[in-house]
Parts: sequence; C-alpha cells; structure tokens
Amino acid sequence: MGRRHLHEVPQLNAESPVPLYHQLAELLNGRIQAGDYPLGSRIPSEPELARTFGIGRPTVRQATDVLIRRHRLERRRGSGTFVVEPPEQVDLLSLAGTMASFEKTGLDARIAIVQRVRRVQVPADPENPFADRKAWSLVRLSRIAGTPVLLETLWLDPDRFPGLDKISLAGRSLSQLAHEQFHLTAETADQNFRVTMADETQSALLEIAPGTPVLLVKRRIHFPGAPDAVFAELLCRTDRLVFSQTLGGSVDA
Repeated sequence: MGRRHLHEVPQLNAESPVPLYHQLAELLNGRIQAGDYPLGSRIPSEPELARTFGIGRPTVRQATDVLIRRHRLERRRGSGTFVVEPPEQVDLLSLAGTMASFEKTGLDARIAIVQRVRRVQVPADPENPFADRKAWSLVRLSRIAGTPVLLETLWLDPDRFPGLDKISLAGRSLSQLAHEQFHLTAETADQNFRVTMADETQSALLEIAPGTPVLLVKRRIHFPGAPDAVFAELLCRTDRLVFSQTLGGSVDA
C-alpha cells in the first residue's frame, strides 16, 4: 500500500459520538507516527487546520492541546506548534512496581535511599493504614540520567517485616526482599492518583521549584493474610517521564 499524501484530506465525522477535537487529535497523532510530520517540524497553523477540516479554531486548539498534554507537540510563542520527542514512558503505576518497571523499559535508573528505615509514629491520615500507630518508614529517590524523576515514601507493617532496619535495602527490590526474607508474596494493590504541589523538602529532592505540580500516587499493597502491609506515596515528575498504568500482573515495589 502506498504512503498516504498530505494533500489528501481525511474526513471528520460530525455524526460520531467522538468529539471533533478528539478525532483531529488522533488524526494528527497518526500523521506524526507515520512520519508525515517528522520530529522538529512545524504542523500547519490553527487557521490552516480550521480551513482544511471545515471546523472552528477553538476545536483545532482543543485538538493540539490534547497532543501537547501527551508531550507530542510543543507550542512556541510567535513560531507555531512543533513535533517534539516524547519523553520516556515507564509503566510505573502498574503492579509490576518501581524497579521492575525501570528495568523493563531499559532505563538506567539509580534508586537511592534518602531516609533509611526507621520505626516512626505515623501521624493521623485517613488514607494511611498505619495512621496513629508505629510503622517502618523509608524514603527512596529514583534518578534517570542524573535527573530525579520519582520520590517514594513507604511505610511497612513492623509485625510483618521484623528487623527491617537491620537489612540493607540499597539496590534491592522490596518485593524480592519480602519474598526471600519474610516469605511474603504480594498479590493485589489499591491505587489512587491526583495532582499535588510539591512542598519545599520534596521540591529540593526532585530539583524543581516549590509549588510545582507533580503526580501523586497512593498505593496500598496487600499480601495473603496481611492486607495493607505496605503503603506508599509516590511523587512523579511528569515533565521528565510519562507514567502509565498496566492492569494485572504481580506486585513489586
């Protein structure tokens, strides 16, 4: 089959339940993937696209906004809208977990312990299963090519993980440790997602300005006979990586 030419104008279906802006976004994304709009090139202007497809400029703007949020396009003041290299994608939010996700993607991630394991009194928090009681706590920071991309704070059940503070966690998967040392294999997890503002300490660790929006993931990991044995809060820099989610699989951390 010959390559489609750019002068061929595909049709947008006004009768479709799919909004016109979404149809146009998918069409433009398809052209980017096909190489019709190569990396670094400028796509047609909003007035050009509006005339080509017989739609209003606000609809075109909505379509390009979708691809800007996906990190496929970048709007440059006074110059136009350009195709950009999408950031690396990490399936970090799936049940495959942190270290396994980086390894699967082939990224050279360096995970450092920012705060070593210590036993703490967890403050009141309706989302933290260890609220108002003792738990192990630690903080990890993941870097890609020297840039911090992920900050994790974890709490673990001290009854299920006795002596955790005596074990080196440097470069180790928590799920592997749980399986090998504590004979625990995680089976399910609950997760929720939101956007939050990084506080001063978090911003310093992630090397971003205080108040910068970041993706916050809260994760409860369940083991047979030990629900909520691990609770994690993950702060993710979406300007450096795209964090996706795959459903199913085994749990890691």
